[in-house]
Amino acid sequence: MIKLKRIYDPVSPDDGKRILIDRLWPRGIKKEDARIDEWLRDIAPSAQLRKWFSHEPSKWAEFKKRYREELKDKRELIDRLRSEAENGTLTLLYSAKDREHNNAIVLKEVIEE
Repeated sequence: MIKLKRIYDPVSPDDGKRILIDRLWPRGIKKEDARIDEWLRDIAPSAQLRKWFSHEPSKWAEFKKRYREELKDKRELIDRLRSEAENGTLTLLYSAKDREHNNAIVLKEVIEE
């Protein structure tokens, strides 16, 4: 099972393995308080794509397409995350304010395919 959660949301016992999937460390969160199991920067969108998207909903469809293209080169990481999800709960953590237009949504879709 895969859950999506903002890193700023409270930690829950049913989160399972908590993996931060952002390239940059979230503002205002101390590393010791984050309670993450892993920080997987390499699965995040490239810096260029992140800056281009700038969390503008009008760019969402194109962002999804471009990020999926980038993820094609990360099959090993995708397979590892898929395995984690098959063996228990996997919570993908992100820092974006927009819960409907962020990299975690795309990544979850790709893992579940």
